[in-house]
Amino acid sequence: MFDTLSDKLESVFKKLRGQGVMTEDNVKEALREVRLALLEADVNFKVVKDFIERVREKAVGTLVLQSLSPGQQVVKIVHDELVALMGGGEDNSLDLAAKPPVSIMMVGLQGAGKTTSCGKLAKLLKSQRRKPLLVPADIYRPAAIEQLKILGRQLSIEVFDSQADQKPVDICSKALKYAQLSGFDTVIFDTAGRHQIDDYLMDELVQIREAAEPREILFVADAMTGQEAVNVAAGFDERLGITGVVLTKLDGDAKGGAALSIKAVTGKPVKFVGLGEKLDALEVFHADRLVSRILGMGDVLTLIEKAQSTFDTKEAERLQKKLKKSNFDLDDFKAQLQQLKKMGSLESIMGMIPGMGKMMKQMQGAQPSEKELKRIEAIIDSMTRQERANHQMINGSRRLRIAKGSGTSVQEVNQLLKRFTEAQKVVKQLQKLGPKGLMKGMGKGMFPF
Repeated sequence: MFDTLSDKLESVFKKLRGQGVMTEDNVKEALREVRLALLEADVNFKVVKDFIERVREKAVGTLVLQSLSPGQQVVKIVHDELVALMGGGEDNSLDLAAKPPVSIMMVGLQGAGKTTSCGKLAKLLKSQRRKPLLVPADIYRPAAIEQLKILGRQLSIEVFDSQADQKPVDICSKALKYAQLSGFDTVIFDTAGRHQIDDYLMDELVQIREAAEPREILFVADAMTGQEAVNVAAGFDERLGITGVVLTKLDGDAKGGAALSIKAVTGKPVKFVGLGEKLDALEVFHADRLVSRILGMGDVLTLIEKAQSTFDTKEAERLQKKLKKSNFDLDDFKAQLQQLKKMGSLESIMGMIPGMGKMMKQMQGAQPSEKELKRIEAIIDSMTRQERANHQMINGSRRLRIAKGSGTSVQEVNQLLKRFTEAQKVVKQLQKLGPKGLMKGMGKGMFPF
C-alpha cells in the first residue's frame, strides 16, 4: 500500500543524506517534497500542514544544523513525528480488564470487512487463551448471519444462533445472557453496515450499545477508501463514541492516507490492521513498526513474532537432529518452505527485513513468488522417497519423469536442484559457525538470504 510513498520519501532522504551541511533553505526544500508526497498519498490536508510545521520547527534548530550528519537527523525527526502522528507511544491494547463477559462491538460501513474482522479478532483472542463468542447481529445483509457461522466453524469458535427475523437489539441482549451462563469471557457483536447519516440505523447502534455495554466499540474502516474512511470514522465517533479503529485491506494498492490520518482526525487509536484475507491476517497495530516499513527500515520485531507464532517445535527438533548428522534432504527443504508460507506472503516477510524491500524492487520479479513455491512443492512431491533423500541419484531420465509428474519442465527441475544444493552449502556453513559465529556471519552479510 505504501510503495509509492516509500519511494518518494526515500528519494528525498537520499538527497538529505548526501549533504554535508544543512541549511534552512535545503531543509525547507526537503520538507516541501515530503509535504507533496504525503498529499499525493491522500493524507488529510490539515494533518499534513500540522505535521510539516512540527518537523520544520525541529529540523531548523541548531542541533540539526550543527550535527555531523544533519541529513540523518532530519530523517529521524520525520520518523519520530510520523510515529507520533499515528499514535505511537500510546496504549492501543483492548480494554479487557473487566468482569466477564467483556463485550466488543464492531461497527462500520457495509463492505468494510466487519464480519471477517470479527472472525479474525476472535481467532486472535482465542490464541491468547480467551473464550470468545461471536454474535451475528446483521439482519439486513443477505447471508451475513450464515457467513459468520461458517467462519465460526472454520475457527472452532461458537457462534450465537440468531435469526434474520429477530431485532438486532434482542439478539445482542440474549447473546450476552447466554455468554454469562455458558462461561464465555468475551462477546464480539457483528453489527450491520450502514452510513453514518442514516439516523434510523445509527439509533439502532446506540440501542445495542446501551444493551450490551461494550468495553470496546471498534470502527472497521476499509483503508482502500482513503480519506472517506476518516470522515466516516469521525461520524461514527460523534454518535457512538468509538474506542478504536480496525484498518482492513492494508495489503492493498491504495495510497495509504487513511492509515496516516485517522488517529490525528478522530483522536482514536488504530488497534488492529488487516493484512490479507486469511483468518490469521490480523495484526496488533504498532505505529513505530509501520513507519519503519514505510521508510524502508524493515520491521524485525513483527517478523520475529510471526516466526514464533508459526514455529513448530517438533519439526525444529527433528530438523536439528538431522543437521547434526549432515543429512539435510529435499523433504527438509520442503518442510522449511511450508513453515515460511505460514508466516504470510513472501513480499510482506521480505518487507520486514531492513533493506530487503528495496532490494526486491530492484530485482524486478527475480525473487521467488507464491506460485513458484507451490511449483517447488509439486516437483518435490513428484519424486520418490529415495530421490528426496539422495538428490544426486536424480539423472536425466528421472528429471524428465519428475517434470511430467509435476506439470513442470526439466529446466525447472534443474533450477530447484541447484537451489537445494546451495541451501545445503549454507546449512553446512551454519553447522561450522555455531550460534555465536552465525550471528557474526550474518552481520557481515556472508549468507545468501
